[in-house]
Amino acid sequence: MKVIAFGASSSSTSINKQLASYAANLATAVNASVEVEVLDLNDFELPLFSEDKEQELGQPEAAKAFFKKLGESDAIIISFAEHNGSYTAAYKNLFDWTSRINQKVFQNKSVLFLSTSPGPGGASSVLAAASSSAFYFAGEVIASISVPSFFDNFDVDNAKLKNEELQQKLLSAVNDLLASK
Repeated sequence: MKVIAFGASSSSTSINKQLASYAANLATAVNASVEVEVLDLNDFELPLFSEDKEQELGQPEAAKAFFKKLGESDAIIISFAEHNGSYTAAYKNLFDWTSRINQKVFQNKSVLFLSTSPGPGGASSVLAAASSSAFYFAGEVIASISVPSFFDNFDVDNAKLKNEELQQKLLSAVNDLLASK
């Protein structure tokens, strides 16, 4: 089984990439045969989407490569960063380009959606938006979990959740994700 994971942020210090990586590592701890690939959105940089750019460029190779990566997986883990209550520009732009290749961006994969932020909201607004729209993009949401106050609940030095309740919730969600395939 192959799991693709990424933080929906282009920040080099993304706490959402840390959370997605941690969840993916839990998958390998649960089942040693699970293969994990953690993507970096910076490897899929694209010009700002518009119909004019699409006419000019067609389907850019970076969007095709991202779509192919998702297609080669059995399950997907995404941790969403929240900018002003919504998706980051980097993720939204990549998603828009990819959806022009095929609206079924998630390609009927099981998905685990996460989010976190330094504050108590845990990026729950963007998580709710992603979770409620996944169906339209052929994603089967197995679970969605918001981790509030990242630096209070995550041990950055040891790269693990230190909040036991959140740890158990995430472990259960990862088990459900693996069982879905």
